[in-house]
Amino acid sequence: MSKTIEVRYFALFRENAGVDRESVTSDAATASELFAELRDRHGSTEPLGHCKVAINDEMVGWDAPIQDGDSILLFPPVAGG
Repeated sequence: MSKTIEVRYFALFRENAGVDRESVTSDAATASELFAELRDRHGSTEPLGHCKVAINDEMVGWDAPIQDGDSILLFPPVAGG
């Protein structure tokens, strides 16, 4: 079932997408399925393990389900120093 999702990109993911956010329509059931779809759409080669995901401002695992109207944030892990 198609759902409309707001996706926000950070750092390398924003560079690959060419935008910092977009509204997408997807049949993806989980965060990992959406990531794969978006990676293909934007020609990214970034592996899933190089990314963190949040749904509605809450950090989640890649198997987390996505729902119509969700806000998804994709960003690389942050290293401190």
